[in-house]
Amino acid sequence: MTTVIFSLLVFVCVFLGGMLGMFLGPRLPDQHVTSESRDVVRLGMGLVATTVALVLGLLVASAKTYYDTQYNEITQLAANVVLLDRILAHDGPDAAETRAALLTAATGWSEILAPNSASRKGEFLLDKIQERAPKDDNQRNLKAQASNLAIRMGQTRWLMSAQKTIPVPKPLLVMLISWLTILFVSFGLFAPRNFTVQAGLFISALAVSGAIFLILEMYHPRSGLIQVSDAPLRAAIAQLDQ
Repeated sequence: MTTVIFSLLVFVCVFLGGMLGMFLGPRLPDQHVTSESRDVVRLGMGLVATTVALVLGLLVASAKTYYDTQYNEITQLAANVVLLDRILAHDGPDAAETRAALLTAATGWSEILAPNSASRKGEFLLDKIQERAPKDDNQRNLKAQASNLAIRMGQTRWLMSAQKTIPVPKPLLVMLISWLTILFVSFGLFAPRNFTVQAGLFISALAVSGAIFLILEMYHPRSGLIQVSDAPLRAAIAQLDQ
């Protein structure tokens, strides 16, 4: 199920909850709509509203942290690509073939959605570095630095691949949607039956479903409408072999 469809389902559930409350309100017995009953319901729903706000804020912060982590890892990978190219450039003309392998590998890494292909290209790059036969202490030092950097780049790529399996906290989402639906039922229960109230419930339901949409999109930063940018990696590729 796509994030758009799921968010629409959230909107329907929440808005229909408000409409259900407006439908049930006039049909309640008189003893259920006294001022004392209204006060108790409002106090209880105030507690639910506070809980919803806390959970919603927690989910937004968690999703934003996950999104930022992915972007920071791409930025770190791009910086390491440029640094490795500079190290190989100091190794002299003999490193031209290895630098070409780095360019090929980095171009594959820019295709974030193809981790298997990127992994094979990364292993090929490490093999090319290991194949080099240093002629003096300076080249041995550069080879060691290049190998360590290539390994760290591989670790970053595998970490990004592993993070794709991090699930959205579905039980928390289900509870949040349930609380929102109950909250909107209480909104409609004692509300006046007019178009202004219905429009207000519609806009409110649209706002909370939009928040759910943002949460789900940021938990999938490599697909959908809010994708993490690979601009740092593309900028690094543009600097290679210069």
